Amino acid sequence: MKMKFAWLLAASMMTAPVWAADPIKIGVAGPFTGGSASMGVSMRDGVKLAVSEINAAGGVMGRPIELVERDDEAKNELGVQIAQELINKENVVATVGYINTGVALASQRFYQEAEIPVFNNVATGSIVTKQFAGADFKANYIFRNAANDTIQSAMIAEEAVKRQGFKKPAILADASNYGQLGKTDLTNALQKMNITPVATEKFNVGDTDMTAQLLRAKEAGADVILTYAIGPELAQIANGMAKLGWKVPMIGSWTLSMASFIDTAGPNGDGAMMPQTFIQQPTTPKRKAFIEAYQKAYNVDRMPSPVSAAQGYDSIYLLAAAITQAKSTEGRAIREALENLNTKVEGVVTTYDHPFSAADHEAISDNIPVFGLVKGGRVGPAHPEDIEGDKALRIKPKA
Repeated sequence: MKMKFAWLLAASMMTAPVWAADPIKIGVAGPFTGGSASMGVSMRDGVKLAVSEINAAGGVMGRPIELVERDDEAKNELGVQIAQELINKENVVATVGYINTGVALASQRFYQEAEIPVFNNVATGSIVTKQFAGADFKANYIFRNAANDTIQSAMIAEEAVKRQGFKKPAILADASNYGQLGKTDLTNALQKMNITPVATEKFNVGDTDMTAQLLRAKEAGADVILTYAIGPELAQIANGMAKLGWKVPMIGSWTLSMASFIDTAGPNGDGAMMPQTFIQQPTTPKRKAFIEAYQKAYNVDRMPSPVSAAQGYDSIYLLAAAITQAKSTEGRAIREALENLNTKVEGVVTTYDHPFSAADHEAISDNIPVFGLVKGGRVGPAHPEDIEGDKALRIKPKA
């Protein structure tokens, strides 16, 4: 028996990676509980999947990646506490995550001060990567591989006004930083088309009755509802319209693809449209492999938030490429490598070819997202022609 155990132990050691040095610690910060959890958990699971693949292939510079996960519960004050803990206690070389714009804006200043990169893979507030940009700062340590709200708001306005012909939009946005910054971006995008919303309504995160806001939008003659909020409250908008017997289209930011919207709204959510960097369909070999690996790893069919999962996965590969190129885990070296990546990174969302520069920390350009459509509990392409043929893989134009 002892000999058999010893043989099994030796065999397992032969198949396990032999690491040359201590692990590379990377923080993962996001809401893994609460109303934003479908985004946070999907992001975290995409990150973990990428790390498992990288470590199985030998890690980075012969070192395994070790994730240090923290649940910020979508709370700004907790995000601040976690950032300081990850930097000062856990000694992470970088952090990926941030789902909520407000948490990102409150927390990432600690990374900027410590000269440690932050990779926003979900938060979309337009200001996120510009918080420490410009002449007042020697360098910017904030990066992103999600479609920012300047891109999304322009897409929403284009879809509603030019593609579908609506002239009387109403905007419903939550009271968070995300909702209010998005509302401003959306209002500006509409103004460029000489369109003024007939109503602009606000509600709190956690509200369950949107009747008053919807009645004001209806009485103002709204022919389409444009949204900036997250899943649970978005579902209350869809369900509220059904209760009023009033059905106009919902077009909003990417969060209309969240499971917490789709499942809570049920049939009332069908027809909702939103920009997506990734739709859970095997339109490229990389996407097919990712979908199958995710489903197997987490025993699910539909990802709770496909966009979050894909962007989380890609963020780790981009960070690993930068560390490999820098041959260092020092923050400044990683930042410089990200700004000058000299190898292509094949991701789920896109193939990243020099995605960043010193002046541009946004990996996703306006030609990459397409519109998704909720139907029967899933998100598919709103305009299938947008992802056919060579349009399936959209790549950021080179500067």
